[in-house]
Amino acid sequence: MSLTTPTPAVNFKIGNETLIKVLDGAAQRLRSLLKRQGRLDTGALRIAVVGGGCSGLQYKMDLVDGPANRDILVESNAVRVVIDPKSALFVTGSQLDYSDDLQQGGFKVTNPNAVVTCSCGESFAA
Repeated sequence: MSLTTPTPAVNFKIGNETLIKVLDGAAQRLRSLLKRQGRLDTGALRIAVVGGGCSGLQYKMDLVDGPANRDILVESNAVRVVIDPKSALFVTGSQLDYSDDLQQGGFKVTNPNAVVTCSCGESFAA
């Protein structure tokens, strides 16, 4: 007989595209990455705003299994994005896109709250 500790329920909120909207290019790339990892149905992209970069704030993105406690889960364009409440204050109204461009490629956040962005496009101030 094996004893297992029950997994506690994760307490998260449901958000919508007024927080962040995933555009077609980003959605296709995310689905491809999640499918390759075998978590297309359960995985999500975590977007966090952390201190750093030329302008003071920068985005950190990771693929995760799903929301953690206090996260906000947004389903947009058939993919899931999770954002912690503090980061949500900085990204509200943003759009996430993806580019294959050799020089400036990757996931890009277009953020209406950014009052200053650096020339490299990797950091911002709000």
